[in-house]
Amino acid sequence: VQLVESGGGLVQPGGSLRLSCAASGFTFSRYAMSWYRQAPGKERELVAASSSGGEVTNYASCMKGRFTISRDNAKNTVYLQMNSLKAEDTDVYYCQAGSVYWGRGTQVLVSS
Repeated sequence: VQLVESGGGLVQPGGSLRLSCAASGFTFSRYAMSWYRQAPGKERELVAASSSGGEVTNYASCMKGRFTISRDNAKNTVYLQMNSLKAEDTDVYYCQAGSVYWGRGTQVLVSS
């Protein structure tokens, strides 16, 4: 099983980034997918989650309206569109499959 995140980087406050998580080694379309984030010394927190078919999504309250989770089951990929980024969004962002599998994360740095 592999989950490989990409798309992180340095962005100015107010900017946007689109994270991708490419999955392999399991039946992607059967798994709910989530994005989490974690800062050094802090607990990992849920950012957004998607049902296996993408019809149902959930967001942490502080991300609602700014972040959008989506998935392409034909490409075995889940995305996180992040808009209106703030300095406090700086974290390592992780992809999770079905509360079982984790990616290694991608760093997002929001700074001017």
